[in-house]
Amino acid sequence: MRFKGQRIVVTGGAGEIGGRIVEQLLREGATVAVLDRQPPQGLQARHIACDLSDPQGLEAVAAMLAAEPWDALINLAGVQYFGPMEREAPESLRRTLAINLLAPMRLAQAVTPGMRARGRGQIVNIGSIFGSINFAHFASYSSSKAGLRAFSQALRRELAGSGVDVTYVAPRAVKTGFNSAKVLEFAALTKMAMDPPDQVAARIVDAVAARQRDVYLGFPEALFVRLNALFPAVVDRALAAADRRVAQLFA
Repeated sequence: MRFKGQRIVVTGGAGEIGGRIVEQLLREGATVAVLDRQPPQGLQARHIACDLSDPQGLEAVAAMLAAEPWDALINLAGVQYFGPMEREAPESLRRTLAINLLAPMRLAQAVTPGMRARGRGQIVNIGSIFGSINFAHFASYSSSKAGLRAFSQALRRELAGSGVDVTYVAPRAVKTGFNSAKVLEFAALTKMAMDPPDQVAARIVDAVAARQRDVYLGFPEALFVRLNALFPAVVDRALAAADRRVAQLFA
C-alpha cells in the first residue's frame, strides 16, 4: 500500500496507460481524481471532465485543483501529430502545445502553493524519449515533450528543499490506440520497439512511489538520449537512412 491515504490527480487517466495507472494507484490505497474528457471505465475514481486544450476550461480546472490539498499531480495527457511539419494544421500545432506543455505547467502552478505550504508533494510529468531524441516528422510532439523535460528540471531546482519533488518519466513508444496507422508503418520501417501499456504503467507507478527524478524507459533508447545530448551529429547520421525511408510515407 505505497500510496495509502494519498490524494492524487491524474490527467489523461481514462486512456489505455492512464487507466492502468489509476487502477494501480487505487489498489495501493490512493484516492484518485481523473482529469479527462471521458470518465475512466470501471474504476472508483472521481472524474473531473475537462478539455485541457481549451483556455477557459484549463483555468477552471486549475482553480479547482488550487482549492484542494493534493499529494501528487501526474501529468499524463498528451496528443501527437506525425507527418511533415509544413503539413500540420495550425489548430493541431496549438492543441499539441496546449495539452502537452501548457496544461502541465498551469496545473503544476495551481497545486504547488498548497504543496509548499504543507511541506510535501510531488509533480510527475510524463514526457517521452522523443523529447530527448527529436525525431523527424514528430516536430511538434518532440518539441512539446522537450519543453516538458526542461520545465521538470527547472521546477525541480526551484522547489529544492521545499519537500515537493519533481519526477520526469520518458517512455519510448507504447502499443496503444494512440498510434495512428502511419505511426505503425513508421515503427515497422524503423524497427522501433514498442512496449506494452501494462509494463509502462507499472514503471511509471514505481517511479512515482520511489520519488525518482528522471526515468528513461527502454534500451537502446535510453543510451541514445545520452548520445544525443553529447554528440547530436552522431545520432543525425544514425537516423538519416531511416528518416529518408519514412519520408516516402508522405511522398
